[in-house]
Amino acid sequence: MKILDIPQSGKRGLTVSQSTPFGQMSRTLAIPANPRTQSQMTIRDTLARVAARWRALEETQRVAWMEAAVEAKSNPRLGQSGSLSGFQLFTKINCTLTRLGQDQVDLPPERPQFPALAPQGLVITNTGGVVALKLNCLGDPGENTVIRAGKSVSQGRENWSDFRVIGICPAAVAGLADITALYTARFGPPTAAKKVYVQASQVVDGWESRPITFWAIVPAGS
Repeated sequence: MKILDIPQSGKRGLTVSQSTPFGQMSRTLAIPANPRTQSQMTIRDTLARVAARWRALEETQRVAWMEAAVEAKSNPRLGQSGSLSGFQLFTKINCTLTRLGQDQVDLPPERPQFPALAPQGLVITNTGGVVALKLNCLGDPGENTVIRAGKSVSQGRENWSDFRVIGICPAAVAGLADITALYTARFGPPTAAKKVYVQASQVVDGWESRPITFWAIVPAGS
């Protein structure tokens, strides 16, 4: 339920607090479902393998990650963020590399200068009931532009935060990168009058740029 209280987030006993677009909310703790989907099991396997790799490092390597992590901040939460631990940075970098099919690393890579992000907007068409989702691109998105998306929602929604990785941005043709197959494989085809949110970011050496969010409304069939 919505409550009036100081901003807070997290679990306390059997109560969970969180900030929402509509204000502070408090609810009873619920044990989440564990359907053990292929996606869940893949992520858990990756985390287990990365943790085992951390334990196998030499101490000098772990120290290098600890030193690098001092400059790596967590995502802001209630306006606050802090430095990551060496293990957290190691996990973040190597899980990202694994997701892109690249080799894991034992030493922290230097923070890169990210290239300009190719995707600049989302375009949705509906031709004879066939919906297509494409990203306007300024140039080649390359091999490391990650695309996230959320399920289609009411066009009255002003924002969205529940994004899932759907794949690597395909090459652009005539300035448009077709992400229809990536999206429908995860969420199914969106229907007319629904709004779709998409995020794009660049990944270089396991470091990821801040994602940019685009949205568009599925038009009625022409």
